[in-house]
Amino acid sequence: MELLRQTWANLTANKLRSFLTMFGIIWGVVSIVILSGLGEGFQRGNRTVLEELGKNIVIIRNGRTSLQAGGTRAGRAVRLTIHDVHELRSRSRLLEHVSPELMRWGAQVKSEFNASSLQMSGVWPSFQYMRTIEVDRGRLLNQADCDQARRVALIGFDSSRQLFADRDPTGRQVMIDGIPYTVVGRLRKKSQDSNYTGEDNQRLFLPYETMRRDFPLPEAYVTADNLSAIIAAPRPEVTAALIERIDREGIRFMGLDSRGPVEDEVRAILAPRHGFLPEDTEAINFWNTALSTAMFGRMIDGMHRFFVAVSVVTLLLGGIGVMNIMLIAVRERTREIGVRKALGATSAAIQRQFFSEGLALTLVSGAIGFGIGLALSALVNLAPMPERFAGLILTWQTAAFAVAALTAIGVAASVYPARRASRLPPIEALRYEM
Repeated sequence: MELLRQTWANLTANKLRSFLTMFGIIWGVVSIVILSGLGEGFQRGNRTVLEELGKNIVIIRNGRTSLQAGGTRAGRAVRLTIHDVHELRSRSRLLEHVSPELMRWGAQVKSEFNASSLQMSGVWPSFQYMRTIEVDRGRLLNQADCDQARRVALIGFDSSRQLFADRDPTGRQVMIDGIPYTVVGRLRKKSQDSNYTGEDNQRLFLPYETMRRDFPLPEAYVTADNLSAIIAAPRPEVTAALIERIDREGIRFMGLDSRGPVEDEVRAILAPRHGFLPEDTEAINFWNTALSTAMFGRMIDGMHRFFVAVSVVTLLLGGIGVMNIMLIAVRERTREIGVRKALGATSAAIQRQFFSEGLALTLVSGAIGFGIGLALSALVNLAPMPERFAGLILTWQTAAFAVAALTAIGVAASVYPARRASRLPPIEALRYEM
């Protein structure tokens, strides 16, 4: 307690100098909190927008062969079918979820209030999980809807506004190309910045079996089994391994021809069914959104490291300020040190005194800076946030890093002045004149 009282008395004896010294540390800690929170908020906001399309999904679409196979010419169209979906579900080791998608553009949809031309898709229930299809009214499509080929529909948020204005569309009937359907749910408003068929806000979703019966693909050379696309979601460990490999090797290991493990497995399974070579990278088209996630993650990591570096440099400058002030304090208190040593104070006691003063100055400054950073973050988070920014978010990792960096700098800034003070000879210290 005596040591703490002496430390407090010495710090308050020079209030202005102590404040100016503390300001550098305060600013450094505020920088760590604000910049780290900015990076985390930007990362979470952008991840949310990216996942509006889907959580690391693979979109598989029709292609055209580029190599001859089994005596057939190159350039032959490859059209996916519902049997391909069943084959992938039963044989794939890397895919966790698979759903067919049957698309149609320009469907004439009428409600009792308005009419519109909309795009619609026939899907399985698993599609909704993979593509982040969520409702704010009613319910999602379920397996019974598919099994019984019910005439039910999910309606996009903007489509609902167009057909029903501000009314609740659930339970109401719409006519799709003259066929009555019941709306069972309305999608929540999605902040979607990427798509492969159009925004979900402006679409209808039907059970696949219902759409296959009522609205088969209109193109020539197709059958009732043909699909517009297959949507698949790899197992979490597969996606994690892919992202880790991209972080380690870069995206070049996949090349421009989609030669990732999931793509290779899908080609190997479907090649015998459609008579193309598994190494023909153009026979089936892929869009693996995990690649976008990985590249975005690398960008955010780089930005986060830059922010941390700037914050640490600022904190180091504050630590240098503490060290300089403590060296000045040692010089000003040279005679005091001499008197204390003459009265029996040990070098260890002198060292502890100056070390505790420097460390206390640093830690108190850090605590104040941390509080200011948290207050500023909370204040900013009260304002409306743009779509790609989730606010200033402080994680426990950031807090732990700030405490560790602050402690290390406090110790480093205090050791040298304290050691210098403890090594002053008492006779020379008593003779010292400012």
